[in-house]
Amino acid sequence: MFWKIVGGLLLAWVAFMVIGSVIGFLVEAVFWIALIAGAGFLGAAAYGALKGGDKKRIGS
Repeated sequence: MFWKIVGGLLLAWVAFMVIGSVIGFLVEAVFWIALIAGAGFLGAAAYGALKGGDKKRIGS
């Protein structure tokens, strides 16, 4: 009976470790994707602002 409890606790601990590492990896991946996307957006906005030109303005 004692070894069943120890085995169950060990199994639960391993399961929580695996789930935690997967969730941690996903959170870190989403963070880096958002960071790269934000940098790309800011770069595109800066390029558009520096390039200027009202030639493409709609309705003028």
